[in-house]
Amino acid sequence: MYVGIDVGGTNLVAGFVTAEGSLRAKVSRPIQSSGDPLVLVNDLVSIAREVCQKADVEERLVRSIGIGLPGSVDKRKGDVVFCCNIPSLTARTPLSDMMRKQWDIPIHLENDANAAALGEAHVGAAKGCRHSVMITIGTGVGGGIIIDGLVYSGFNDVGGELGHMVICHQGRPCGCGRRGCWEAYASATGLILDTKESMQKHPDSLMWQSAPSLGEVDGRTAFDAARKGDDAAAAVVRHYIEMLACGLTGIVNIFQPEVLCIGGGIGNEGAFLIEPLAEIVHRDNYNRTDRKTRICQAVLGNDAGVIGAALSGPRELHELRDL
Repeated sequence: MYVGIDVGGTNLVAGFVTAEGSLRAKVSRPIQSSGDPLVLVNDLVSIAREVCQKADVEERLVRSIGIGLPGSVDKRKGDVVFCCNIPSLTARTPLSDMMRKQWDIPIHLENDANAAALGEAHVGAAKGCRHSVMITIGTGVGGGIIIDGLVYSGFNDVGGELGHMVICHQGRPCGCGRRGCWEAYASATGLILDTKESMQKHPDSLMWQSAPSLGEVDGRTAFDAARKGDDAAAAVVRHYIEMLACGLTGIVNIFQPEVLCIGGGIGNEGAFLIEPLAEIVHRDNYNRTDRKTRICQAVLGNDAGVIGAALSGPRELHELRDL
């Protein structure tokens, strides 16, 4: 039995997970805005113990704790390498060692997008597949690559940053410091920017009904208006899907996964997003065989990161999947 913790910018979510990937219990709490890493460590240990109590399982039966973090980690040492959204986690914070001083069991660190991809591979949209990729679309674009049932993150544990491949040389500025990254176009942030620009050009658009001011625009604004037949919104959605498909086609060309699943808020648009997206990717990618990558919506929602974090460390768990 295992505990997984998903560390977000505002909340901690912990889950009690069986070896088969079943989520027995889940708890959450706000993350404290402190610059002291020990405050976060205390909260991580506390929430892990809380979820054991909720699952009515003795702590001594927990085999390990896995933690998904929004940044890069050194999985061998258990150190945080870079985590810009969590002020208390500076470079080379020895998070695993700090936690083991309070609870002496194996502590595994993983990038949050990798953890979500692993969760979907174990019990979600990619269950039963050896090779899969998950894309998470939110403020940015995260990616997780699964090869032979294991997370691929390169020799230095920082691979899989799919959102930061450039698709437009000297294009839009990206938060990473480069220009033209896929994330700048395919994220909810990029979609919101396109939506606002279109609304300013089309004052009669139905997009103004769901977002009376530009400050109220979100990732659903253009999609909702496009469903109602608004031409300006449909153009925004079409352009967004084309930019999303541009990056996905490159990913398919490189990895040819059995399944490529889309998570995050934009993924909830369902068939209205997935069907035209898959049509473009299948048309444009290099594969000409009848064995095509299945492009679909992720199914675990916010539980993917918790389940994947819990199962990210113990290698023997990967043999339990029905491959």
